[in-house]
Amino acid sequence: MNLSVRPISAAEHLAFVETQVSVSFLQTPAWGRVKTEWRSESLGWFDGTRLVGAGLVLHRPVPRLERMTLAYLAEGPAIDWSEDINAWLDPLAAYLKKQGAFAIRLGPPLRTSVWTAAQVKEGIADPGIKRLTDLPSRHNDALGERITSRLRDAGWLPQSPEQGFGTGHPQFTFELPLAGRTEDDLLQSMNQLWRRNLKKGAREGVEVTIGEDLKAFHDLYVHTAERDRFTPRPLHYFETMFAAMTAEDPERIKLYLAHHQGDLVAATVLIRVGGQAWYVYGASSTEKREVRGSNACQWAMIRDSLTAGCDVYSLRGITPTLDADDPHVGLIQFKVGTGGEAVRYVGEWDLPLRPLAYRAFSLYLKRREERRTRMRTTRNTNTAARTARHSTE
Repeated sequence: MNLSVRPISAAEHLAFVETQVSVSFLQTPAWGRVKTEWRSESLGWFDGTRLVGAGLVLHRPVPRLERMTLAYLAEGPAIDWSEDINAWLDPLAAYLKKQGAFAIRLGPPLRTSVWTAAQVKEGIADPGIKRLTDLPSRHNDALGERITSRLRDAGWLPQSPEQGFGTGHPQFTFELPLAGRTEDDLLQSMNQLWRRNLKKGAREGVEVTIGEDLKAFHDLYVHTAERDRFTPRPLHYFETMFAAMTAEDPERIKLYLAHHQGDLVAATVLIRVGGQAWYVYGASSTEKREVRGSNACQWAMIRDSLTAGCDVYSLRGITPTLDADDPHVGLIQFKVGTGGEAVRYVGEWDLPLRPLAYRAFSLYLKRREERRTRMRTTRNTNTAARTARHSTE
């Protein structure tokens, strides 16, 4: 192939997305309008005059690197990864270098390994198992493994950290397969705690509706942030997100609100593109946790994703720890209750285009991350411990 890369309009980009089985919401034109602090552009790969691939690039400015940027394609681009990747990525690198990028960061939307809920549960119970990768994968994806090898051979540098979370998007996620299944199938695959919590919410009269009250959601979200000790995003971020994504597709994003006797007890945000749905934000009240509004919201989103014809419902990132003494294990314990599967992706990779600038950027990130780590160590430990406690209630 002799491919070329050049800018495309948002309309061209969206039309391409709509021809795909699924593309990450982070690779839609609307997401560029959400990330207002970065410059965004839609790029297309052309075979002659035919558009054969597309990607959303976020240009991230870096202090003291003048006008140079990190060109970031989160969970993308949407290209044919089964072909020769150099034919796809070389013209991307050439274009972005001319635009002033000192490096490219991308995250191929390709799996490498999958573990069942039963495997994860057994791993947590086994004191000799500390990480997901200590378990044999139920499925190894040959394409994902091949792309990992070829990226490394082509000079790309892996960025996914040992603990699973870093400056970008997580390499490990928890997903619930929906294709060919019914609501009864999904309920039966959940563990007893999840089914009991769903029944309790229904018995207590919890009602879940799709609404537009972002202020109510944000108030609850800020409350959750104060309780769990994380920094909340401002209300205008969510207003921008809903406006941009709804303008692109009225069904793209939904706000789920769980009420109990007039009180908002939980709220969640769902995004859907093609055959995949993502749970992206959640909030819950400290009061009335016993009515299980969060479980009710999750079940409503799962059912609606199934009705919409989605193949996958993603609960997003997890850390790969299975060490019962690690406070982060509570996160995966909660999600494994849905009966889904833990998935490892190829992860994020960097290609330095200007080595000196890239080294300066890496040093900047290292120092910033060291400061953040010192600030959040206690906070994350407390949050994960609370998650573990609530998941066993």
